[in-house]
Amino acid sequence: MHQTRISREDVAALSRFDTCTLANAIEALNIRPRNEGYMHGSLECIFPRHPPVAGFAATGRMRAASQPVHGHYYYDHIDWWRYVDSLPKPRVIVLFDADDPPGMGALFGELHARICRALSCVGYITNGAVRDIPGIESIGFQVFASRPSVSHAYAHVVDFGDPVEVAGLKIRSGDLLHGDLHGVQLIPPEVAHKLPELANRLLDEERRFIDACLDGSFSIERLSESIRNHAEGHK
Repeated sequence: MHQTRISREDVAALSRFDTCTLANAIEALNIRPRNEGYMHGSLECIFPRHPPVAGFAATGRMRAASQPVHGHYYYDHIDWWRYVDSLPKPRVIVLFDADDPPGMGALFGELHARICRALSCVGYITNGAVRDIPGIESIGFQVFASRPSVSHAYAHVVDFGDPVEVAGLKIRSGDLLHGDLHGVQLIPPEVAHKLPELANRLLDEERRFIDACLDGSFSIERLSESIRNHAEGHK
């Protein structure tokens, strides 16, 4: 887990912005390559109308194709829940489905979502499957997954607390994640407190561009001037 302190107020402030705006803010700070730090591939936002969520990652691995060795199924692994409860709030569950192929069964459904909600979780991320989609949606919980599933099969948590890689993004326990209908990204902890102010400034600049397109006097010359002003402001 990273050592930079991120307050719950910082997390709440980040959740008021969409992922694209925060991605623009991170790019403006030039602190990581632009093709890193976010999930890609086949992962989908299951509830695109839900607002953005932000929280600290509770990482683990799960399987569903075969029975668990120690008899812990999809909700009775108490050590897993104790681990989730040990992390800063709010939390985002990140479970890597280690089956090949993933998605044989869904660990996460309405019961799991309600337990997670009671433990101050705001979202669930997996390269595998989910079920009970209407029940999860009804409590406003956000989910990112590859597909729905009829059954949880033998779904169980294999281990937890170690780094995992989901949809091309490496995630450590306690990493700060932010997601919405566009996807999920990792928030660099050292700049988390700076991003809201920068994001607001970028939104103001975007509004000026939009106004210039709508005011009836748009021209290439005005566009060129706006681009120059934008570039000067970011030197």
